Amino acid sequence: MIQLKNYINGKLIQPLNNQYLDNYHPAIGLPYSLVPDSDERDVELAVAAAGAAFEGWSNMQAEQRCKILLKIADLIDSKNDLLAEIESIDSGKPVKLAATLDIPRAASNFRFFAAAALQFASESHHMENSAINYTLRQPIGVVGCISPWNLPLYLFTWKIAPALAAGNCVIAKPSEVTPMTAFELSKICMEAGMPAGVLNILHGAGPHCGAAIVKHSTIKAISFTGSTRAGKEIASVAAPLFKKISLELGGKNPNIIFADCDFEKMIRTTVLSSFNNQGEICLCGSRILVERPIYEKFVTAFVAATKQLKIGDPMDPETFIGAIVSKPHFDKINYHIRLAQEEGGKLLCGGNVVQLAGRCANGWFIEPTIIEGLPWDCRTNQEEIFGPVVTVMPFDTEAEALQIANSTSYGLSATIWTENLTRAHRMAAQVQSGIIWINCWLHRDLRTPFGGMKNSGTGREGGNEAMRFFTEAKNVCIKL
Repeated sequence: MIQLKNYINGKLIQPLNNQYLDNYHPAIGLPYSLVPDSDERDVELAVAAAGAAFEGWSNMQAEQRCKILLKIADLIDSKNDLLAEIESIDSGKPVKLAATLDIPRAASNFRFFAAAALQFASESHHMENSAINYTLRQPIGVVGCISPWNLPLYLFTWKIAPALAAGNCVIAKPSEVTPMTAFELSKICMEAGMPAGVLNILHGAGPHCGAAIVKHSTIKAISFTGSTRAGKEIASVAAPLFKKISLELGGKNPNIIFADCDFEKMIRTTVLSSFNNQGEICLCGSRILVERPIYEKFVTAFVAATKQLKIGDPMDPETFIGAIVSKPHFDKINYHIRLAQEEGGKLLCGGNVVQLAGRCANGWFIEPTIIEGLPWDCRTNQEEIFGPVVTVMPFDTEAEALQIANSTSYGLSATIWTENLTRAHRMAAQVQSGIIWINCWLHRDLRTPFGGMKNSGTGREGGNEAMRFFTEAKNVCIKL
């Protein structure tokens, strides 16, 4: 069994309580490593290290911070194959996906925000013949970053990189379900020459480690990605302490398809937006709304394309659908498939547990599942499932499509397929989601604001939005 360690004050150390959690290999259904079950004592140790390091890091020339972050990015790139394999083992995702999406994006996060550290600027305001005002953007101090299990290194670095670039010291907690690449990142930071205490990576469960990070009085900002339920708990603790909070939470995203779309391109992309990473991406389009004139054509083509997806060993480069990340999540998805049938849904394909041969015989695999015949307001169409499960519904008018699209408590992303430019702009303005893709999906520019509306979160990440979140604004007024 591999035994992970916390990364505190530049060193890899055991949790102070010497307690560990089992970390499971989802493709084989067995534990393969031990994760520190850190608690408030480990958080206290990390906060002390971060506090001691803050003055040196925040006062370091931005160019020097940039060099360290770029070195980390280069090391991630050089270890792509190793990190991709680890990510696949830990999360169940196909190794090919990890190698082409997760790990390159982690390097890009560091590279992008390293550049942002040199280019981040603030504004000034001239009062005619009276005064000039200018805004200082200064690092907050010690901040907390808590990331989820679905895109482990990708989203972990999405939070850490801007916090470090802005001059903060960081207490970071990856998901205890997928901790391995964060552990490897600890080693990369040591190799890159990251000063001790600037970045501290703690492993452990939310109720022990995560909660201690959120409530610690020295940690002045919390950036969290995860479930809406956990986000509510974090907000209830952090808000009364007047911490800055950025929450990127759940989604129940609509994929709105009009009859005038580029049909072949739409089908190819909809397969991806439905089932990429086993549907375990908060941006997946889990509710597919199709204009009635092409509904039957769509269903036939979509089902046929979905049945071609290979379910198999995540280490097989031909695999598209890998293992579900954990047994509890596997059970949750299966529950929702049964619920959909109880609500009157018809399975067009999928819906079954997959029993593979060989080393993956006891792994957690589920067929990609397409369901039709459900009302827009049933639980299946309102609750986040976060797996390889989508529903399809016809619509007749733009107004009907908008009503269904906006009917949930979520508002993270939406995809709109149409060749009508006027309609595209009109729909984009009215769909209640923080991210709108038109004739594409998961096409990301790291400069753009990222986040959701309603129960999908508060605040925005990405570009200057992230740099602003991890800094405090101070206005200086000079009388002329």
